[in-house]
Amino acid sequence: MTNTQYPVNFSHIGLSFPDLDKAVKFYADVMGWYLVMAPSTVKEDDSAIGEMSKAVFGEGWHSYRIAHMLTGDGIGIEMFQFEGNQDPDDNFKFWETGIFHYGVQDPDIEGLIAKIVAHGGKQRMPVKTYYPGKKPYKMVYMEDPFGNLVEIYTHPYALTYAQGAY
Repeated sequence: MTNTQYPVNFSHIGLSFPDLDKAVKFYADVMGWYLVMAPSTVKEDDSAIGEMSKAVFGEGWHSYRIAHMLTGDGIGIEMFQFEGNQDPDDNFKFWETGIFHYGVQDPDIEGLIAKIVAHGGKQRMPVKTYYPGKKPYKMVYMEDPFGNLVEIYTHPYALTYAQGAY
């Protein structure tokens, strides 16, 4: 058994959308993310990707659309549109196990908030300052137009939390 003494890198996150084309446009226009694989369709068949998808999703999904984008720092955003997509009854079940948001960093937090809202998203809370009077670090929770929660920081994650407890 090997002893791994290094942190594993974050590669990508998979997000589901009701309209893949609108999602790609939103994230390209608002976040500036790069489209690295244009939307395409995967079918439930005997192709390599069809077999891999059956192993993940089981049977009966018929087809889905997929695209891949990259953030400015190279993190992948794997975007899905499934047949019969359903909005959750509550997109903010923070008390349930699983991912309930993803975070991005932009020093112009107010500018990004305005762009998200102008493109159909919404602001969930007022901008808050971490460590008031000590550091100029700000954060806010937003929603993209599809209901995915986005937390925005003005400063790097490591700097925001490097001083320990609140």
